[in-house]
Amino acid sequence: MTLTYPLWKKNLIIVWIGSFLTAASMSLVLPFLPLFIEELGVTDPDQVVTWSAVAFGATFLVAAIVSPLWGRLADQKGRKLMLIRASLGMAVVMTLISFVQDVYQLVGLRLLMGAVSGFISAGITLVASQTPKEKSGWALGTLSTGGITGGLLGPLIGGLLADLIGLRPVFLLTGSALFITFLITLVFVKEDFVPVARERLDSTRSMIASLRNPQLIFSLFLTTFLITFSAQSIGPLLTLYVRELNPYTTSLAFIAGIVASAPGVAALISAQRLGRLSDRYGAERILFWALIVYSAFLIPQAFVTSTTQLVIMRFGLGFATAALMPSVQSLLRQHTPSRATGRIFSYNQSAQFMGNLLGPLFGSQVVAHFGFSALFIVTGLIMLMNAFLEKSNVQVALHPNTK
Repeated sequence: MTLTYPLWKKNLIIVWIGSFLTAASMSLVLPFLPLFIEELGVTDPDQVVTWSAVAFGATFLVAAIVSPLWGRLADQKGRKLMLIRASLGMAVVMTLISFVQDVYQLVGLRLLMGAVSGFISAGITLVASQTPKEKSGWALGTLSTGGITGGLLGPLIGGLLADLIGLRPVFLLTGSALFITFLITLVFVKEDFVPVARERLDSTRSMIASLRNPQLIFSLFLTTFLITFSAQSIGPLLTLYVRELNPYTTSLAFIAGIVASAPGVAALISAQRLGRLSDRYGAERILFWALIVYSAFLIPQAFVTSTTQLVIMRFGLGFATAALMPSVQSLLRQHTPSRATGRIFSYNQSAQFMGNLLGPLFGSQVVAHFGFSALFIVTGLIMLMNAFLEKSNVQVALHPNTK
């Protein structure tokens, strides 16, 4: 008996594989980026930290700027083309990084990486545009598990490979994995897309005017920014918080790894089920309650007294995390005309990149001046306020005559 899948489901499977390989490849190299900078000749510890931050942030800064340009091209030429561009571009840049001779070349290529990246966001746009609206929650939730799984396994694989074969060969292997992503995308992803002439494509102003609920769309951009901003304000500092809770541990890296991976494990377990709930009860309800639950697990992390308590709170946080971005994406899909999907999702991706860029800066300043507890409380309250702001905007969008 031969199983036949609709086009959107076949593409979901292929894009899931590509998202997994992309997320694994990108997260694989980040943990040892400071070690690679030292290998390039930077020996002063403060300079290593500074250059690591510059190399890390450079990609997100450029990606936030160019993402709308790629989104416009996606609406004009098709989403598959953006998948091909991103996977091949990242494969080439990652391979070139293995040959850099100084930190300036590294930062230059990290800037270029930001300009050509965007496979996962293009994949989300393709899946969202092809999936029936009544299945969008499940499809986007399923797709998110590809990135989550890759993000979880990437650092583990990267650390193991770096110890076995050295740092430069890891970049070559990562480039190879991204090239495999390019090949499977080129061969297997199918899209029925009729290119649009540049002069027939709506201007940005006309595109925004065509939105039924522009206030809701922009509030969803804000929610995306705050979700990423909150996560990234805390994530890079978790190891230091673990050390503060358990100053005498001899397994700091291992324990910090468990703490950092706990939300991802919970999200991986629950993402598909929460996607189905989103389709059944409405993405707007799931988003509101996910923001509430997120805050409920984030704020108590300010008061934990052991790493065990912290792991439990982070694990609970992961269940809320699994519902956040798929719910936002599902709502964007429902309230965006098909001809503008690429641009709207690219603006949302820019908001996410800005959260990645600004979150660590905010978190480091709050911790430096007020301590870790203040950071958990402040970010938790921000997310709580955003829950009610989002609920208000959804209410206005869905029931415009309600006062």
